[in-house]
Amino acid sequence: MNTVLVDDMPAGLETRRLRRHLLQIGALLVVVGALVALVPGLGDVREGLAQASPAWLVAAAGVEVLSCLAYVVAFRAAFCPRMTWWMSYRIGMSSLGAASLLPLGGVGGLALGAWALRRGGLALERIARRTVAFFLITSATNVAAVIVVGLALALGVLPGTGSPLLSAGPAVLAVAATLLVTVAVPRLARRTVPGWSAVGRSKLLGRAARLLDATADGIGEAVCLLRSGDARLLGGAIGYLVFDLVVFWACFGAFGPIPPVATLVLAYLLGQLGALIPVPGGIGGVDAGLVGALVLYGTPAATAAVGVLAYRAVLLGIPAALGGVAFVTLKRSLRDEAAARVPCADDVAMEAPAVAAR
Repeated sequence: MNTVLVDDMPAGLETRRLRRHLLQIGALLVVVGALVALVPGLGDVREGLAQASPAWLVAAAGVEVLSCLAYVVAFRAAFCPRMTWWMSYRIGMSSLGAASLLPLGGVGGLALGAWALRRGGLALERIARRTVAFFLITSATNVAAVIVVGLALALGVLPGTGSPLLSAGPAVLAVAATLLVTVAVPRLARRTVPGWSAVGRSKLLGRAARLLDATADGIGEAVCLLRSGDARLLGGAIGYLVFDLVVFWACFGAFGPIPPVATLVLAYLLGQLGALIPVPGGIGGVDAGLVGALVLYGTPAATAAVGVLAYRAVLLGIPAALGGVAFVTLKRSLRDEAAARVPCADDVAMEAPAVAAR
């Protein structure tokens, strides 16, 4: 039987490098643990951690599993609705596991999923468009949440900070970012890509043209997918966010009073920007972003630190454990061409990106 090679993993996703990332994360966790245990000024944090409720933490871990499964549902709907659930689970969960280990995790996780789908015979053009579209759709749920919660805070519908800057400000920025991506990027691509990709131009401009063109195509693909009204895609993307927010909420409940829901939601969404710092698992960057955002919205520093530490332990541990097992079984399947074949690889015609986006 023909076999599919599995040793040409994307950069950073080889077994050797993943093992190194695991060691780096372990070292970072040891450093964080040592700081919490030994730094004199963190006595309130140590006291808070000692009062943990195991039942709340177990519940948080269970809900994180639901968040991971919702991601798999959205992943399958976006890339190939006819793919078996078992293959969808292994690819989607492997992507989440990689995302929890790699710097700029979401990008690395999607790269692993794209590699597996390519091995399954899916056309490279389709993978590129759907990868951008899937990233945009899952990100759109975060943006929508910022807009809704920010406006609700500004209008007094939800209790929380009374500062217009901290309530309406994030909503305004989210609207501006949405318009920038959906309107400006396609227009920029239409005007600049032909010139940048012309023969004789620099390699840097050529790469920029390909990236811009792929992004514009992905925006069009996202529009097509959203217009289809696929409940699995929308439900999975929303569930992925909502379940993770419940985990965040439960991790504070494990240690005492829970900050207002609106405060938690906005701090969660803004704090995730710390993932842009290129460290394995976002350790340090996301943690500092979440704690900083919570303190900015009025949560005591010790309370914020305790809740974030618990949340990050669940967020890194559950996807890494499930994703690691899924990745091992996925690699075995990809050695067999028949088993690796993705049903959508046989599609002859594929949807063109939405005209409006280009």
